[in-house]
Amino acid sequence: MSLTHFDEKGRAKMVDITAKPVTERVATVRGSVRMKSETLQMILNKKIAKGDVFEVARLAGIMAAKMTSHLIPLCHPLPITSVEINFTVDEFNSRVEILTTVKTSAQTGVEMEAMVATAVAALTIYDMCKAVDKEMTVEDIKLIYKVGGKSGEFKRVD
Repeated sequence: MSLTHFDEKGRAKMVDITAKPVTERVATVRGSVRMKSETLQMILNKKIAKGDVFEVARLAGIMAAKMTSHLIPLCHPLPITSVEINFTVDEFNSRVEILTTVKTSAQTGVEMEAMVATAVAALTIYDMCKAVDKEMTVEDIKLIYKVGGKSGEFKRVD
């Protein structure tokens, strides 16, 4: 398999998707933020001074999905049709799981948009809580599902 983002001289290039058909594309990415249990309780009790952590992180993630082509040099700008970001609290392990699904009807997929949205949502949680917990870690950002285009469906099994 050849690298598609380089020409025959090794120069970076944006892949030409002109001839590709427009299809419905969906990508789902999961990530998490691990923190002290006291920090998680502050988030749940809305005691973080900067505001509602989950709603600010959700907005940041949505905005990031829409800006992906400005952040990742060879990504195509895409007409994002939906971004859904959900948070699940795991009190036992003191972490917040982030699940992001991005959709479009386009000539290329939205995996990077879902990845960037998840990462920025996680980093926003960190930013909003760093005054009380500098030991938080952003973990395991990974594609768990994608559908659409020539490569078809991918479903992570772990």
